[in-house]
Amino acid sequence: MWLSALLLGAFLLSGPVRCSDGSASTAITCFTRGLDLRKGTEDVLCPANCPLWQFYVFGDGVYASLSSVCGAAIHSGVITNTGGAVRVQTLPGQENYPAVNANGIQSQVLSRWASSFSVTAGTKSTALEAVGRSVSTARPSTGKRPKKTLDKKAGNKDCKADIAFLIDGSYNIGQRRFNLQKNFVGKVAVMLGIGTEGPHVGVVQASEHPKIEFYLKNFTATKEVLFAIKELGFRGGNSNTGKALKYTAQKFFSLENGARKGIPKIIVVFLDGWPSDDLEEAGIVAREFGVNVFIVSVAKPTTEELGMVQDIGFVDKAVCRNNGFFSYQMPTWFGTTKYVKPLVQKLCSHEQMLCSKTCYNSVNIGFLIDGSSSIGESNFRLVLEFVSNVAKAFEISDIGSKVAAVQFTYDQRTEFGFTDFVSKDKVLSAIRGIHYMSGGTATGDAISFTTRNVFGPVKDGPNKNFLIVLTDGQSYDDVRGPAAAAQKAGKLCILTSSGS
Repeated sequence: MWLSALLLGAFLLSGPVRCSDGSASTAITCFTRGLDLRKGTEDVLCPANCPLWQFYVFGDGVYASLSSVCGAAIHSGVITNTGGAVRVQTLPGQENYPAVNANGIQSQVLSRWASSFSVTAGTKSTALEAVGRSVSTARPSTGKRPKKTLDKKAGNKDCKADIAFLIDGSYNIGQRRFNLQKNFVGKVAVMLGIGTEGPHVGVVQASEHPKIEFYLKNFTATKEVLFAIKELGFRGGNSNTGKALKYTAQKFFSLENGARKGIPKIIVVFLDGWPSDDLEEAGIVAREFGVNVFIVSVAKPTTEELGMVQDIGFVDKAVCRNNGFFSYQMPTWFGTTKYVKPLVQKLCSHEQMLCSKTCYNSVNIGFLIDGSSSIGESNFRLVLEFVSNVAKAFEISDIGSKVAAVQFTYDQRTEFGFTDFVSKDKVLSAIRGIHYMSGGTATGDAISFTTRNVFGPVKDGPNKNFLIVLTDGQSYDDVRGPAAAAQKAGKLCILTSSGS
């Protein structure tokens, strides 16, 4: 139950609306996304007068699940901006979602996403006479003033995030474009809806040496943040963005500086031209600290300047994931207002913050499996099935959760360690390939062995360590001593399952 509860997102959907043919459709907002819907096939009602320029759509015909459902329906021609009924069909993810301009909406390109959806005409019903409200930042462009106004002090509660704007203060950008950059950051801050219970922001300036201009704890009101941004001075120097990114990931997001527990940590890196140092190592450090890195690049390097770039693929190596979501391109610092909304929507898509530390992506789970004669071959297979089902719930990767398995009788055998497999598919395959040993039961020795040989190399890493002991019989040796020693040495949580 606890796993299910943690996986649920907080999305606002109004109750079912009875249509003229007797079927029930769900009334949604203009900005409800495909991933907000829970059914494989669902009938929804889109409101009228949705602001087309604010839609966030990826793909054409088949849309990435983070796309607006109503935006996709208008883009595909299923409905118009007068609203209407739409049937949404959940589909598998795709390797590429193209950018296509259709029916007044410009969809965006996205490479690789976990799930998709398609839209068709739904059941007949009158369009709702409502103006959509974004779950994050959108304000109605037409229609009646919403009854519930945003509590300015509390801020946008649907976009809780701790955000560091890492601005470019190098000679690359210069004084004039530096001021334009400040204006853009200010517009983003306004649209985020900063408040005590909403987003908190701070600013770090990257130049020869990074400088934290202000922390998350310093200002929790938009007016204060705008004044602080306006007062920022241009520093100059080389664009040591990698150095600044690493410094920000390590120093900025502490509890003393205003970071909040359980809130996504985000660094938005503004880069004018190219970095003069290495971003890859800094990106790795940021991921290890659970920080989601976005790169906003402006004015790509010219042909002459490319020779000075250490790594042309620096953006892909610095961001949280190389899937197109965490990188953002602007051609110039002039006329940037239209780029504010799409960036803010990304920053408020918290379920897409794949580098945030959660119980699913920041743990080392070691399974200590009883392979004694009292288990039997058939029950041993059931145990492996249980282990597989637990492993499936976690985000296993080189920077995420990791799994290891040890089988024991009187002896111990490491089936695979934490660094042997860094993808879920390979871990599951390795679990299926474990062969039954058979023999006596020495659980205490097995705990000591696993603590020393499996958890020893990773005990000082960023992940929390958990040892799950699966045994059905009484051990022939002492268990309490090794278990207490394991908890003291490696801060392990020992969970024992017993029974036939």
